[in-house]
Formats: sequence, structure tokens, C-alpha cells
Amino acid sequence: MFNSLSDRLTATFKNLRGKGRLTEADVDATVREIRRALLDADVAVPVVREFTGRVRERALGAEVSGALNPSQQIVKIVNDELVEILGGETRRIRLAKTGPTIVMLAGLQGAGKTTLAGKLSKYLKAQGHSPMLVACDLQRPNAVTQLQVVGQRAGVPVFAPHPGATSTELDHPAGDPVAVARAGVEEAKRTLHDVVIVDTAGRLGVDAEMMDQARRIRQAIVPNEVLFVIDSMIGQDAVNTAMAFDEGVNFTGIVLSKLDGDARGGAALSVASVTGKPVMFASTGEGLDDFELFHPDRMASRILDMGDVLTLIEQAEKSWDKDEAARMAKKFADQEDFTLEDFLAQMQQIRNMGSMKKMLMMMPGAQNIRQQLEQFDEREIDRVEAIVRSMTPHERVAPKIINGSRRARIARGSGVHVSEVNGLLERFAQAQKMMKKMAAGGGMPGMPGMPGMGGGGARKGAKSAPKKKARSGNPAKAAQELKDAEARRAAGAKAVPTGAAFGQQGGEFDPSQLNLPKGFDKFLGGSK
Repeated sequence: MFNSLSDRLTATFKNLRGKGRLTEADVDATVREIRRALLDADVAVPVVREFTGRVRERALGAEVSGALNPSQQIVKIVNDELVEILGGETRRIRLAKTGPTIVMLAGLQGAGKTTLAGKLSKYLKAQGHSPMLVACDLQRPNAVTQLQVVGQRAGVPVFAPHPGATSTELDHPAGDPVAVARAGVEEAKRTLHDVVIVDTAGRLGVDAEMMDQARRIRQAIVPNEVLFVIDSMIGQDAVNTAMAFDEGVNFTGIVLSKLDGDARGGAALSVASVTGKPVMFASTGEGLDDFELFHPDRMASRILDMGDVLTLIEQAEKSWDKDEAARMAKKFADQEDFTLEDFLAQMQQIRNMGSMKKMLMMMPGAQNIRQQLEQFDEREIDRVEAIVRSMTPHERVAPKIINGSRRARIARGSGVHVSEVNGLLERFAQAQKMMKKMAAGGGMPGMPGMPGMGGGGARKGAKSAPKKKARSGNPAKAAQELKDAEARRAAGAKAVPTGAAFGQQGGEFDPSQLNLPKGFDKFLGGSK
């Protein structure tokens, strides 16, 4: 949404780097570029004028920091002002002290109120509340049915005593939305639901009839929160629409829908500043889980390409399987091999967090690689998962046995080329080596001279451990290698005890310990 604005601001700040001090001309040039960036992003002109005025005043004032150079100081000032026009502080729903908390949704038709009602209900349900949806949009054809479908997907009951309009005929009775809203609140009290979300009708434009209906619903149910749902892609007209709704229903908070779109995003920066009402939530996708609490400071960091690591951590904590994480931590501490089974489990954990593109865009500096991220195919993860799932359980644990014929079989089973299977196995082998090095206390490779980070090479005089020869993936060849090793040990050669790789301390190799299929032990040279 804010890609264009972020690119312009980032380019502006780059021009300030390396300067020991900023002259008034430097500040004026920077403010001029910021003004152009904001206007190009469809931010309202009064908001742009006020924003740039404050930035210029603070930049030319006595506001200095010993820890920041002049360019960093400008970035800090712009960040502070962005946070201010976005609402300042994070604002949550005010819960009622007694009875159910009533939340009324208002906005233009097509802003996404009905879908957002389901998202909000699922969000509140995850927090331990018991929400109920009330269908008061009786004008739009099949709006009630849509809310019922959304409620079913969210696992939330829907109060819909009236079917609403089922056609666009003018003489079709629409019902009384005020009566439905009042009855819905009473039903919530009777069934002990602690949150009521009322979905109201919208229009293609602001008109007196729609505003009067919304006003009458507000007076009938006396909601604790009136949320104005606005399409983030609406552009300059967002301010006029927001002011009309504020005058008509006196909303208490703003919800930005379609924040994942490709529009310039000026509505988000304009509405909160003009109306003085905070942005409380943001809809970031089509799924019911693509919904988040709006943090002005984090959104400002995203716009300035400083990342949003806190939101990323929160998403990980919410979706990460703690038992699986504990199992992997123990395995890492015990220096056990990282297998393809573990790799598959970690991929599932990442998929549960949502879109890979969205997660990567929350990292600091992501704007620099945005084009590469936009070209990233999310289906690549599906192909990798298909490759791993096409392997047998034994192949996932011991990928070295995957020879040419096995690779061809895996490629056919997953619907990919053999080269893709080869590439995955090569990347996995590199990751496995890195995991072993980290588990052994070597830290991340390639970091010489850093305590605990490894990569500094062996100490002088230190003896390196003898390298073990990799066992062949061909069962017959592997059996021959084992026999040769036995012969060398019998002759007095110093060799690794046979079976050490399978948990034995010495003695004759017993293939039965591998739990292989019946008759398979003869290929490994076992007793007959």
C-alpha cells in the first residue's frame, strides 16, 4: 500500500547521508521532497501542509541529539510526525462495564464492512470473548446471506431474523434495520454473548437517507464503539467521506480495509488527522485472519522502511507450535542431526504464520529487495513440500541413500524435474552442515574473530578431528564398504568401530537395529 511513499521518502533521506550539518537550504529541499511524496500518495492537502510545516520547524530548531547525525535526526522527526498523524497511540476497543459490548460498523457500500465484521468477530473470539453478529444490512441483495457465511467461517453465531433483500426490485420490502438491531442486542443479553457486532447498510455515496438510518440505529442500541470502515484505496475523497460520517453518526474509531492493495494509501494518513479519531484496526488481506490491531508507531516504521519486527514476533508467537519448538530446541542442544522430517515440520510452522511475502516485507530494509519479493512465487513452498512428502520415511532421515533412481522416483511423485530434487538436497545438505556447526558451539560460519560466532578457523596446534568417509547410497556398495572396514580392523588398522553410526560402541554390525523391511538386511551384509 505505501510502497510508492516509502520509496520516495527513503530516496529523500539517502541524499542527506554523509553531511556533517544541514543548512536551511538542505532542510527546505528535504521538506519539498517530502511534500511531493505525500501529495503523490493522495494525502489530503491540509494534512500535507500541516505535516511538512511541523517537520521544517523541528528540523530548523534547536532539537539535536548527540546520538544521531543530522540525517538520522530528520528521519526521527518524520517518524515522530507520522506516528502523530496516524493517531499517536494504539487504541483498543473499550469494553462495557456491564452487559455486552456493542460495536456498530458504518461506511460506504463496497468498503468491506460485512467481511470485516467476520474478521473482527474472529479476532475477538481468539481473545476469549463470545461475539455475536447482527445482520442489519437489509437493503443490499443477499447481504444477510453473506454475513451468515462469514459468521460460519469465523465460528460465530449470526442473528438474522429478517432475510433482507433478495432482489433489486424497488417494491421489495427491506424490513426495519432499527428493530433488528434492537432485537439483536436483547438476544445477545439473553444468550450471554459479551460482544455484539452490528453490520449496517452502506450506499454508493453519502446521502441523507443512509445517514438517517445509521443515526437511528445508533440511538436505538447506544453502541460502545462506532467503527467507520473506509476503503484505503479511496484516495482524496476519503476526507470528505469521513467528515460526513463523523457528522452523521459521530464514529469513535476508524478501520482501514484493503490495506494490501496497490493504491497509494493517502487515506490512512489523512482521515485520522482530519477527524481526530484514531485508526483502530486494519484489514490486510482477503482471509479472515488478515486482520490486525493498528499500531501507529509500527506503521510509521513500515513507511520509512525500518521494518515491523514486533508484529512479526507477535504473529510467530500466535501461530508457532510451542511443543514443536521445544522438541527442536532439545534436538539442537543434543546435537542431533537435522533431518528432512524436521525441515518439513519447520516449513509447516512458517506456513501457519501466513504469507511469506508479507512476513519478509516486515523486515528492515525490505523495500530495497521489494521487486525480488514481488516475484517470489508462494507456490515454491508447495513444490518443496511435495518433494519431501514424496520421499520414504527412511529417505527423509537418511538423505544420503537417495541415489539417481530414487531421485527420479521422487521427481515423478512430486511432479517436478530431477534438477529441482537435486537442488533441494544440495541446499538441505548445506543447511544441515550449518546446523551441526552451530550445535557444536561454532556459531554462524563466516564470522571470524567474533567470540562464540565461529568461522575463525582452527587454533594453531589444534588437531582437527579425522573425517569420516561418507557411506555410499547404493546398498550393495555400502555392504562391501562395511566388510572392508571389518577386514581393516581385523588386521589391526585404527578405524571407527563398525556400527558406530547406528548407536553401537563396537562389535559386529547388526542390520536388524535399522528396522528395515524383511529381507533387506542381506543387502547390508548381515547374518543370514
